[in-house]
Amino acid sequence: MAEIVPLREAIRHAVRDGDVVALEGFTHLIPFAAGHEIIRQQRRHLTLVRMTPDVIYDQVIGAGCAAKLVFSWGGNPGVGSLHRFRDAVEHGWPAPLAVEEHAHAAMAAAYVAGASGLPFGVLRGYLGSDLPKYNPNIKFIECPFTGERLAAVPAIRPDVSVIHAQKADRRGNVLLWGVTGVQKEAILAAARAVVTVEEIVDTLEPPRHAPNPVVLPAWVIDAVCEVKGGAFPSYALGYYPRNNAFYTQWDGISRDRETFGAWIDRHVRGTRDVAEFRRSLEAAPQHA
Repeated sequence: MAEIVPLREAIRHAVRDGDVVALEGFTHLIPFAAGHEIIRQQRRHLTLVRMTPDVIYDQVIGAGCAAKLVFSWGGNPGVGSLHRFRDAVEHGWPAPLAVEEHAHAAMAAAYVAGASGLPFGVLRGYLGSDLPKYNPNIKFIECPFTGERLAAVPAIRPDVSVIHAQKADRRGNVLLWGVTGVQKEAILAAARAVVTVEEIVDTLEPPRHAPNPVVLPAWVIDAVCEVKGGAFPSYALGYYPRNNAFYTQWDGISRDRETFGAWIDRHVRGTRDVAEFRRSLEAAPQHA
């Protein structure tokens, strides 16, 4: 049953060295504040899972928290490569990073399987692709009813899943809307679940005409944390827009190890929470 606690406490109890950790969010509601708290608490040897790892995973990898990445697409959206991710894979800095690459559909199927208590997910896919040559966790099976050749991937069951959402009520029920990816499935598949939200309210009610509303009941969540701006610099529909300038500037910040290290020390390790993080960026020219 969900408890309403500060983010620092939630991460301290939920995320442990060596865990399989999913920080999910698709284009918006990306849990940046939670990722920064993982960096501050110096978690190590994590297996990171995410359908679309972008800047927050670049930061977590560059900070030395990760040993493996399970993913389907990785990049700085609209800009280019993730330079800390590439440095870890190509040069083992700051630590070697193993990778397990999938297609989007396979990641979704794997989360659904994990949420359903099944050993693997099944999909029509990978036929004609060379990805199975490089990922031994992609197998092919024959449908016992039609004889069709289908792809199978292991279920994803994170030790802990973290998402950001718009609202929670005081009992710990969570409401999110807008572009939704696999947040629901990631929470249901996890052994432990943490949700950061923009606000805690007395009664959950989506705005009129809110697209794709999803309610996660308190009994599937361990901790709910009120973290205003917890998705910044991504956006939270109905609360604030995406900070496109940050993503552009990140390309330059992350290319060089020393520049990245100075940035992460100043703006993440050197701040206590998302409010201080944002103030530190505003005080620095061009998010340096």
